[in-house]
Amino acid sequence: MPEFVTVEVSDAIATIRIDRPPVNALDATAQRELVAAAAEVSHRADVDAVIVTGGDKVFAAGDDIAELAQLRPGDAPAIAAEVQAALGCLTTIQQPTVAAISGYALGGGLELALGCDRRIIGDNVKLGLPEILLGVIPVGGGTQRLAALIGPGAAKDLIYTGRFVGATEASELGLVDQVVPPDEVYAAARRWAVQFVGGPRRALAAAKAAVDAGLLDPASGYRTERELFAALCDTDDMREGVRSFLAAGPGRARFTGR
Repeated sequence: MPEFVTVEVSDAIATIRIDRPPVNALDATAQRELVAAAAEVSHRADVDAVIVTGGDKVFAAGDDIAELAQLRPGDAPAIAAEVQAALGCLTTIQQPTVAAISGYALGGGLELALGCDRRIIGDNVKLGLPEILLGVIPVGGGTQRLAALIGPGAAKDLIYTGRFVGATEASELGLVDQVVPPDEVYAAARRWAVQFVGGPRRALAAAKAAVDAGLLDPASGYRTERELFAALCDTDDMREGVRSFLAAGPGRARFTGR
């Protein structure tokens, strides 16, 4: 039985729910379960649309930093490939997908949500890719999908600074598609999903594949992301970023450029 990720199907709509208290950090187990959930719903004949959600206070607050602290540089290339595949697993779902985001979607949590066709958030949400504060870069597809979604300039600003954006700025950037009151996020996602119930499933899958094929060049962009992340895992800055985060929280590291 899955420990942190569940799948529920109701009226031809599947809900993939992340539940790993307190902040839904996406450790290796949660990532494997997300991959399994994505594969399950994609191949179910009784599913016409998919909602991905977390808790009321947090969608997913990124990767498990304690796991990152234990990462040996020699293992980084293989781990980076696994993380990239796991956090990109929602893109493999054939049906229309929507992320219902409450609270925080940070780091790997935002990267996961970027794999959905649509993102609906509460007006209290904070979004960001703060990996730079750890001395590394996003490795779950964030450098590629964010730039494709909001343009390279805006994407570089968010990735370079690691800053969080609220609902208004996220909407203005095109990072999200709809902003609603926090207690209406899931209902809004379901209203969007229900329009595809009983629809032309094969045509929808074809439309999705055609659009996505023109957005990215996985052979170059994703490979480059993995290689650069792996190289950063053997730097003093990465070790200081992780040490500082675990000791005092984000944004307090003193980097040396080594």
